[in-house]
Amino acid sequence: MKRLPIPEDVTGAEVDKAVRQELMSLPKTLADDVARNLVMVARLLDDEPERAYAYSRVALRLASRVAAVREAAGFASYTTGKYAEALAEFRAARRMTGSAELWPVMADCERGMGRPERALAMAGEPEVQRLDRAGQVEMRLVAAGARRDMGQAEAAVVTLQSSELASTAVQPWTARLRYAYADALLAVGREDEAREWFAKALEADQGGTTDASDRLAELDGVEFTDALDPDAAETDEPEGVQASDEPAAPEAEADALSEEDADEGLVESAVDEAVEDVRAEAPPLDDATRPESGAVDSPESEPVTESESAADPAPEAAGASRPEGDEKPGHDQD
Repeated sequence: MKRLPIPEDVTGAEVDKAVRQELMSLPKTLADDVARNLVMVARLLDDEPERAYAYSRVALRLASRVAAVREAAGFASYTTGKYAEALAEFRAARRMTGSAELWPVMADCERGMGRPERALAMAGEPEVQRLDRAGQVEMRLVAAGARRDMGQAEAAVVTLQSSELASTAVQPWTARLRYAYADALLAVGREDEAREWFAKALEADQGGTTDASDRLAELDGVEFTDALDPDAAETDEPEGVQASDEPAAPEAEADALSEEDADEGLVESAVDEAVEDVRAEAPPLDDATRPESGAVDSPESEPVTESESAADPAPEAAGASRPEGDEKPGHDQD
């Protein structure tokens, strides 16, 4: 495969004005190729995150000095659970733009890396005051998740209590905030209150971003069976024959690991070939505009800003590459 396939209807013009403005620093042909890959990242991020990740690597290797590209690569890594890699990309994007909007998701990456205490420290940094209301709600969700990670369930309940939670107005983040509060209440044994807040979350969840209806049914003792789920169907095994509970043989585990390694190798190979193919067609660049080849900053090599150093952490994509309603460790529906 010479390049990652992109449908003909994807022109690159789908990216928003701010992203297009950033890409104007590149030659037109290269800018169009990068934009088309960013559109593919946005299209695939929710349903096919691994494919979205592959397209993000192409865009990153073509234009690593564009903040929108670093941000998109960060979200693609974040969605696939590559939290250290995501954190590096978010930090790079933040240095380029000076914006604090990525602060909550950077803190969530710390949670994903098993460092909830760092995420909690970031919740008290000055950057939080620079966030808009939606960003502050996201930071509150991350902080509550960090509290629960640390075994502080009661503190998580208190963290989520806010004017935004008490408001009857429905905002894009209302359903998730109410859901997180209901889940926190349930974790401390306040079942009646949890049921009430799951109902409130469902009432505000017009986009289906939570499974509040399922949680309500579960509390009411209602069970659903998926008729299309093969695991729910009866097996055709003869009577008296039961599935073995013994672990898979070492040889089978080794084969599975080999297949995973092979898949990752195929993705990297496809990305490399796609980048080379694009570069072969692109006009030559002068030294002032040539993007670095394969320049991906690592967490170890990137400098840390003063605010990040104060919290001692090792730390949305713009336009078409920013997903809405991230449901990751801090944005989860625990």
